[in-house]
Amino acid sequence: MPLRFDRCNGVIDELIDQLMRKTGVHHPDMIRQMILGALKSGQENDYLADQKLMRTTMKEMRYTNKVFSPYRNRRKVTIFGSARTPADAPIYKTCVEFSRMLVEHNYMVITGGGPGIMRAGNEGAGAANSFAVNIRLPFEQDTNPVMDKDEKVITYKYFFNRKVAFLKEADAVVMFPGGFGTLDETMEIMTLIQTGKNPPIPLVMIDDEGGYWTDWLDFLKESLLKRGLISGEDFSLFTITRDPDEAVRVIDEFYRNYHSLRFVKNKLIIRLNKVLDSDHLHILTNEFSGILIPGGKMSLCSHFPEEDDQPDLKHLPRLSVDFNRRSYGLLKSFIRRINSF
Repeated sequence: MPLRFDRCNGVIDELIDQLMRKTGVHHPDMIRQMILGALKSGQENDYLADQKLMRTTMKEMRYTNKVFSPYRNRRKVTIFGSARTPADAPIYKTCVEFSRMLVEHNYMVITGGGPGIMRAGNEGAGAANSFAVNIRLPFEQDTNPVMDKDEKVITYKYFFNRKVAFLKEADAVVMFPGGFGTLDETMEIMTLIQTGKNPPIPLVMIDDEGGYWTDWLDFLKESLLKRGLISGEDFSLFTITRDPDEAVRVIDEFYRNYHSLRFVKNKLIIRLNKVLDSDHLHILTNEFSGILIPGGKMSLCSHFPEEDDQPDLKHLPRLSVDFNRRSYGLLKSFIRRINSF
């Protein structure tokens, strides 16, 4: 019989309800849709490789949530960089120092779990404050000794699941010099923030003595900006520094007053750590009218009913913005201005 996601499946709906009651699940309406999705896939597609991909994706994402959920209230920083960086390299030592400072500021660290910069990140933070988000590869990617046997190690078959974990759980991303993988992650997170598919977060590049990220910046300016392939405001998406103290400060200051955001219908709702007043609102409106839709406005507000799925954030003061959903570089500057109050 054909299946539908609304409740018109007769005995199938009754069996699904019975199964959920028997096993005990949170959010049964959501789980019901996932069960129906699996059944519909089984009806529609007889190609086994497709089913294996969907099965493994679901299993990997379920386990990701299981590992990270006990630490939901701790902010986390994802660190990317080369697996080939030797332990005696100055940039390796910088990464160890930086990760140690993050823990002192109450952050946890997420790395790819392998050698090089990944090991340095875990080494500085220590296993108790680290996650290793690993990938099965025929070379380079055994779990490093810092995280080996730790319960916060996840090993993925698919890169795309791993990438979701890196960004879904991150309150900031820090890039050290690296190869194809590091550049891939750098451009992807910039693309996701630029297009609004990932919330604005601090993106910091920590440079080495050879100017790795300075050369990369020159490429952006000479090969992309001059051709009009990116805009000037896109340079607000990231910070380049050689100073780990500055890198930690950039992350700390981003969350000085800004807490988080989400869209409710056509409005951007910015959650704050402390309330703004009418003078602050006037300043923001005057300085950042460019992020508004024509005739749009900003206003102070409380939580919306649509946010009830995040009850732990209900108490936070809020700012409602008629955002144009285009100026994400300026939005990061807007957040920095909020943090100045």
